[in-house]
Amino acid sequence: MPEPLVIIAILFAALSIVFLITGILVLKKKRFFGAAVSLVFVLLLLALAGLSGTMSIATHGYRALTHEEVAAVVKTEPIGPSRFKAWFYFPDGREAEFSIAGEEIYVDAHILKWKPIVNLLGLHTSYELDRVAGRYIKLEDEQAKTRPVFSLSQIKRMDMFNLRRRYGLFRLLLDAEYGSATFIEANKTALFEVRVSTTGLLIRKAGELRK
Repeated sequence: MPEPLVIIAILFAALSIVFLITGILVLKKKRFFGAAVSLVFVLLLLALAGLSGTMSIATHGYRALTHEEVAAVVKTEPIGPSRFKAWFYFPDGREAEFSIAGEEIYVDAHILKWKPIVNLLGLHTSYELDRVAGRYIKLEDEQAKTRPVFSLSQIKRMDMFNLRRRYGLFRLLLDAEYGSATFIEANKTALFEVRVSTTGLLIRKAGELRK
């Protein structure tokens, strides 16, 4: 099923074609003012179609958040001193495996909270897991030892986080955009749920993995 913003973009584009045809017909009758008005509407509707399409592409990969939900199930298994493997199982069926340094697993995410007027277009608070890394318990280890960081997000042509920082228009549409992070000890084989709520990320121990 097409996303609401895609449908809105198509409607705006279709309306712009209607006004363009109207403008051409009016211009043939040498009614220049009417043609100019039609042209203004065409440009406005095309701009709205472009904005809707851009927002649809830029939020692709983000999941709508209406309550606390599981963003990923994670299995950890130690493989050496301050080293462990982590397997991520996502709700959409994706899986990923990482070799991580540290005694704790650290996960962060991007959160997008839209203004009420944008909620009417079908966009609500959404999130995307961004990175996973290890975390050392001792501060001196954190400062001195290596700590590889891996991406959890999907590759996309545009990202709303980047657009929000570059263009002022999106600041008018977004109520808040922020990062949230959580971590937990990974010194033994265990299964966790990375959960997202309206207040941010959290990790809870889970039962057996269901695939």
